[in-house]
Amino acid sequence: MNTELSFEDIRALFAETALRFQETDRKFQETDRRFQETDRKFQETDRKFQETDRLIEKLSRETSQKIRELGQQIGGLGNKFGSFTEGLALPSMEKILRQRFGVDTVGPSVRIFRNGKHLEIDVLAYANGELNAAYVVEVKSHLREENIQQLLDILEHFAEWFPEHGDKKLYGILAAVHIPEALRERVLEQGLYLAQIHDDLFELQVPDNFQPRRFDHRAQ
Repeated sequence: MNTELSFEDIRALFAETALRFQETDRKFQETDRRFQETDRKFQETDRKFQETDRLIEKLSRETSQKIRELGQQIGGLGNKFGSFTEGLALPSMEKILRQRFGVDTVGPSVRIFRNGKHLEIDVLAYANGELNAAYVVEVKSHLREENIQQLLDILEHFAEWFPEHGDKKLYGILAAVHIPEALRERVLEQGLYLAQIHDDLFELQVPDNFQPRRFDHRAQ
């Protein structure tokens, strides 16, 4: 059997090999083109992600700013409503303090600074002479547990803030627009007078057998 290749066979083999190399090179070029296209798409995707990140960061800053502004506005409304409630309460509370408790001095928004500390009381009423009593009134739009404790703390340290009234019988009054039922009992259990708004006026809301607590040191 003759296995020798003729010149034509060798040339045909080289031609076929060259063709295969060309096809392989074409496929490599196509693969490289696809890689380049994929890389371009990745770059485009990365660019879009970066744009999205910048947009999210911008929106986050704007949202945070709006939340801060809204918080300030809500706080301002709360302060205005609190001031409105105190203003609404003062005439009727003054009437209660004068007619029911017999005081002759009623001071709204009493502020005192002493030893680097600050205390503000919504209403301070008192009388000297035979009555010799003082009443601390806190006015709230919506009564909360911490408001009760706040008033109790003020009453406990009242003589330190107002030594000139230290010899007076001392009582506390909580006046509120909205009073949860559970807190209503809590206020009375602490021996505090309770007042609630009714027909635009504050009225005392205490049972007939209510015994107010004296918070002055002489009573303890």
